Amino acid sequence: MATGIKKLSNTFVWILMGLLIIGLAGFGAVNFNSSMSSVAQVGDEEVTVDAYLRELQREQRALQAQGGQSLTIAQMAAFGLDRVVLQRLISIAAIDNEVKNLGISIGDENLRKELAEIPAFQAASGKFDRQAYSFALQNVNLNEKNFEADLRRESARTLVQGAIVVGAKMPKTLTDTLTNYIGARRSFSYVQLSADQVALTQVMPTDAELQSYYDDNQGSFTLPETKRITYARLSPEMIMDSVEVDEVALRKLYDERADEYQVPERRLVERLVFADEQSAAGAKAQLDVGGTTFEALVEARGLALSDVDLGDVTTDDLGAASDSIFAAEVGAVVGPHPTDLGPALFRINGHLEARITSYEDAMPELRDELAADRARRLIEQQAEEINDLLAGGATLEDLATESDMQVATINWNGKTSEGISAYEGFRTAASVVTLDDFPEAEFLGDGSLFALRLDEILPERPEPFETAKQKVLDAWNADRVAAALQAQADALFLAAKEAGTFPEESQVKTETGLTRTAYLDNTPADMMNQIFTMEPGDFKVITGEDSTVVVHLDAVLPTETSEEMQLMADALGTQLDQAISEALFTAFVADAQLRAAPRVDQQALNAVQANFQ
Repeated sequence: MATGIKKLSNTFVWILMGLLIIGLAGFGAVNFNSSMSSVAQVGDEEVTVDAYLRELQREQRALQAQGGQSLTIAQMAAFGLDRVVLQRLISIAAIDNEVKNLGISIGDENLRKELAEIPAFQAASGKFDRQAYSFALQNVNLNEKNFEADLRRESARTLVQGAIVVGAKMPKTLTDTLTNYIGARRSFSYVQLSADQVALTQVMPTDAELQSYYDDNQGSFTLPETKRITYARLSPEMIMDSVEVDEVALRKLYDERADEYQVPERRLVERLVFADEQSAAGAKAQLDVGGTTFEALVEARGLALSDVDLGDVTTDDLGAASDSIFAAEVGAVVGPHPTDLGPALFRINGHLEARITSYEDAMPELRDELAADRARRLIEQQAEEINDLLAGGATLEDLATESDMQVATINWNGKTSEGISAYEGFRTAASVVTLDDFPEAEFLGDGSLFALRLDEILPERPEPFETAKQKVLDAWNADRVAAALQAQADALFLAAKEAGTFPEESQVKTETGLTRTAYLDNTPADMMNQIFTMEPGDFKVITGEDSTVVVHLDAVLPTETSEEMQLMADALGTQLDQAISEALFTAFVADAQLRAAPRVDQQALNAVQANFQ
């Protein structure tokens, strides 16, 4: 027990001390100049102003490291992080208060050993270096007395924690129960029924029947809460036709895209290189008389076809072999021809014709590209003017007369993704806009400028029958099929239950020794859970969204004895032991905190936060 506690103590101490030194390095401890020395009194212990401020800064740096953005104290307070930091410090102070009341201390000798084992305080030889110790503390603006007092408290605190959690064991009965639950198995047979197996006479309901169905199931035809939004938008496409594009710029862009518009004739080629001319000629001779294949030659060299594939090449890529290769038919092998790697045979796998696009043919595409870019720049220039108009009281409708913006209205419920709703920028703005907000110009991903206004919020409401008529018809038909499927399953269930087995004509599927976590395609989602509620010999109808099954439980099998199950049981036992250890320590901290009766100085907290950087 003592060994376990000591090991745990060392682990906690060095991790926490290492984090303290690394976390403070380069930042410096912060001294708060105030007549207030603490933000909370916990029994005989204090949560000092400096400790609270340092912990806030540590939390801020940790959040910045995670998200890449620094939070202000106001933002941290909005998320409740300032209270989290304070509660953490109060919990530590409560433990320290309890440790002091218990009279636990590590003593001077143990303190020296702890200090000697901290790497930051060691010389190159690995031994404690007094000068390194003083220098390290000086770098983080700590003095030896305070640091050693903190180390004593942390070590004593860890001793108490170790005494509580080391050796805590969850009763084996729980581990066995959970293991047996997870590892329990069932063997069963089932018949799967689906909607496509149901043959129904096509029936067209009357409007009166659909209206009746609509009235009885109105909850299925409800429109979600909807925002009626008016928006003004100016996109590059709206002004592209009026944008002038310089002829010189078009010519320059065409020349820059020469590789795209002037594509020469190419061949798809494979190349097999040989060590010498004699080997290459011999291989070509075998190919000519049908004594081998190109694939066999490649394989004999220990290569794959992907290793000899050159892809699509031009005459410039092939050098001296180009004339022969470009004159050959698809499938032919030519050579040997000299290459930088040695004599080689070439197989032609395809012809790719030249693709030449003249300037005149390419001009519409080039013009659209340059015009779109020019239009985006013009829109950016108009953004400030439009914002000024909005700030001056102009409505979205006014923008349509005083600029090129177009005004439209949309019913937005967060599910639509058509038109302007396809843009993330619009969806974000629409989701947060309120009736009190004034329109403000913003940009979309394609360079469009838009501003929106919330006109009204339509609550959840029944969709009018006329617009929902097709949905009502689809639902009516789906219910009709579901009822027929259920009737078919019930009939099969009764026949199987009476005979004690499925009818011979049934398409029975059998599964053996499946656990609760097994997954079977196209079966109800909770089928396995329901099977585990059945007794051997039982029949049951289980209905899902896409199919219905009639199940017969053949056998209940015990948990399989295997190395995998044993490993799972061991892992489960370890997790349960950790859970009870954490629960015991949490209960200890809560009790210690309750008896320490923490008292928070709100004025000191406000002062710290006001000076927080």
